[in-house]
Amino acid sequence: LSSLSAYEVIRLKGYTNWAIVGGIYTVIQTKAKITVDEWGENYIMMGPYYEHNFKTQVEKCEPPNQAIKAAMDSLINNGCQVHFGRWLIEGSPYVILFDIGAAAWNLDRWKGDLWNACSIGLPYHDREANDSLIFGSLVAWFFKELTDQLQDKPNVIAHFHEWQAGTGLVLSRSRKIPLATVFTTHATLLGRYLCAGNADFYNNLDKFNIDQEAGERQIYHRYCLERAAVHCAHVFTTVSQITAVEANHMLHRQPDVVTPNGLNVRKFSAMHEFQNLHSMNKAKIQEFVRGHFYGHLDFNLEKTLFFFIAGRYEFSNKGADLFLESLSRLNYLLRVHKSDVTVVVFFIMPAKTNNFNVESLKGQAVRKQLWDTAQSVKEKFGKRLYESLLRGEIPDMSKILDRDDFTIMKRAIYATQRHSFPPVTTHNMLDDSTDPILSNIRRIGLFNGRNDRVKIVFHPEFLSSTSPLLPMDYEEFVRGCHLGVFPSYYEPWGYTPGECTVMGIPSVTTNLSGFGCFMEEHVSDPSEYGIYIVDRRFRSADESCSQLTQFMFSFCQQSRRQRIIQRNRTERLSDLLDWRYLGRFYMHARHLALSRSFPGKFKMDHLNLAPTQGFRYPRPASVPPSPSASLHSTPHHSDEEDDDTYDEEEEAERDRQNIKAPFTLGAEPEGKSKQPLENGN
Repeated sequence: LSSLSAYEVIRLKGYTNWAIVGGIYTVIQTKAKITVDEWGENYIMMGPYYEHNFKTQVEKCEPPNQAIKAAMDSLINNGCQVHFGRWLIEGSPYVILFDIGAAAWNLDRWKGDLWNACSIGLPYHDREANDSLIFGSLVAWFFKELTDQLQDKPNVIAHFHEWQAGTGLVLSRSRKIPLATVFTTHATLLGRYLCAGNADFYNNLDKFNIDQEAGERQIYHRYCLERAAVHCAHVFTTVSQITAVEANHMLHRQPDVVTPNGLNVRKFSAMHEFQNLHSMNKAKIQEFVRGHFYGHLDFNLEKTLFFFIAGRYEFSNKGADLFLESLSRLNYLLRVHKSDVTVVVFFIMPAKTNNFNVESLKGQAVRKQLWDTAQSVKEKFGKRLYESLLRGEIPDMSKILDRDDFTIMKRAIYATQRHSFPPVTTHNMLDDSTDPILSNIRRIGLFNGRNDRVKIVFHPEFLSSTSPLLPMDYEEFVRGCHLGVFPSYYEPWGYTPGECTVMGIPSVTTNLSGFGCFMEEHVSDPSEYGIYIVDRRFRSADESCSQLTQFMFSFCQQSRRQRIIQRNRTERLSDLLDWRYLGRFYMHARHLALSRSFPGKFKMDHLNLAPTQGFRYPRPASVPPSPSASLHSTPHHSDEEDDDTYDEEEEAERDRQNIKAPFTLGAEPEGKSKQPLENGN
């Protein structure tokens, strides 16, 4: 590695914040540590400079390499502003940040350079495209100065993410700068637009007139930048097999490598620790529910399950439409079967609001007042009981509480009376009448009535531990829930079910998400490991909705012991999502780029890739061979029942054996599905 340097180029989306909102940010941030472990000080990230974020997230320092310092000085001497430091995240990678605003005076000249290089013109009113051109021009300029300084010692690999960074790749290649290039698309630009417009995307992939569709949406210049970057890169990668199919049709190039997204997984020393965290955080959610549903708390919280969906407010893309329809059907099934299980469903999706809902705040105040009253009466009761016992008397229970105590308790009970339904949203919505979630709640009639077994809470804000309503951060909230439901229609990867998995929380995903496809490929029976995969690719919307309803209804029928066993299995899948395993796909992409850009110096056969071996998680040994036998014939069964076929330690050891050897970079041969422990471990 001493003869190589790697640069990861990220055009971070947004004008005021140095951040990528959502999954791409998570990829870059979490992958930093394993990449720094691989490359050391030769790994440097590049992005745009924003003063506030630089001051709070970056430790300024001098470049460790004289060639980098000389290249930066060359840009600074020509009127540009370039900053260097360490990003204060796990791994502490070096970052080079370019001030886009300070270089904006070059925009017209650089537009001419782009036109001369690839005949792509940018409209003056598209600020994001113009910013990406400024950023890309600065990056290409920097690489020209750097490679002139280095003179092939060491060679340089540049990895560009998304079309916003792609301009730098196009300009670098057109100027024949000697570097190996990798381009990763986390989702195609046109794919996002088409799915947001409710197009029947996957059934018409081969029928779209790409140029016409991009032109009608006034993003043709952006599409051209993305496609140019894809075809200029030595190696093109994407994050999942489903996005690879999409990229092949939208961008007309088959990805060379699929690079699944991972997480930095921290394992607990004792297996039961994550179960304890579930219990602790579930208690916090129960406290919120007690306040939110005051006056209508006629359901047993010990038999209440918490489901949730979270993410950007993309109503159709994230599957909120399918989820709501399924909840209506689930409510019907639970009522018809006279189930004593109640499901409280949280929608955590940021929308336009002006403040907290008064009813929601009042509910938490009433709950706190009731708690204070109960504590006051308990202290009096305890003191009188104590004094009575000291005298050697069995207390007269009719006298231990006086009339005032009963009056206080009656007043507290009357204060909890409510003549309206508990609110379905915790905030005042600005577009209440047209909001898609609220409109569909009105359509299906789930208003948190007494007879409804499914209750809905729409929290149109990201969670925060400082909130007066639900004082929990996202990780605590996820750990406290029982099931995450993410029936996405367009989800190139899908970090939300992945985050559930590493926390040991079962989740629902689809075969149109990268995560769902990945799990189908690597787990023999995903549902037994708490990964329920809805078929949205080969079934109609109604059939997918029925399948999702059945998944949730089956989950509601499980006993507490069955849910604990399932959470143990889910948590063991976290090894699949660890960057220590998935990082090798990025290694493979970089090595492939080197062999293509410097064929005389690097060959794939001589790059000493770590030995890999295929594997596939087997069906858990304790699960009966017949799917019908894995569920009880009736939902009414004892929580104390035992299952002699289940041995937690034995199953955990089998799964550890299957994850010991990482999977192969190539596809597993057709028809050669490995059996448990067949991989030689």
